[in-house]
Amino acid sequence: MKITLLAIGKTDAAYLKEGINEFVKRLKHYIPFEFVIIPDKKQHKNYPVELQKKKEGELLASKINNGATVVLLDERGKNFSSREFASFIEKKSIAGVKEVVFIIGGAYGFSEEMYKMAGQAISLSKMTFSHQMVRLLFLEQLYRAFTIIKGEPYHND
Repeated sequence: MKITLLAIGKTDAAYLKEGINEFVKRLKHYIPFEFVIIPDKKQHKNYPVELQKKKEGELLASKINNGATVVLLDERGKNFSSREFASFIEKKSIAGVKEVVFIIGGAYGFSEEMYKMAGQAISLSKMTFSHQMVRLLFLEQLYRAFTIIKGEPYHND
């Protein structure tokens, strides 16, 4: 199984870039993994939010392979413990899913088309984080999931 993380916009903060790169490197020991950054569209002052989400959704959809399972990282999604998330990942692998694409949207979230395309959404927390911070948090949890699946001593209950 391959896992892809799609995100809108670049990561500006050096400390976040360093952490993201570290977990991307660690993940590649467990699974084929790709992190794809889609440049954000510069918003004009009077640009409607719904149009912004639609345009971002079109860019995201263009990067998703046919047959991939799409999961949005969204505040309205399902909450998991780290062990539950590991089980979620393991079940996808056992089911023979070829690719899972996790998506971090732009500042305004996702278009309705993206919600329909995905059918699944996961929330990292009831709190709100910057989209740049979510990248690092998600990658750490994905790495943690693989150490749980492999029975390695990273996660403590």
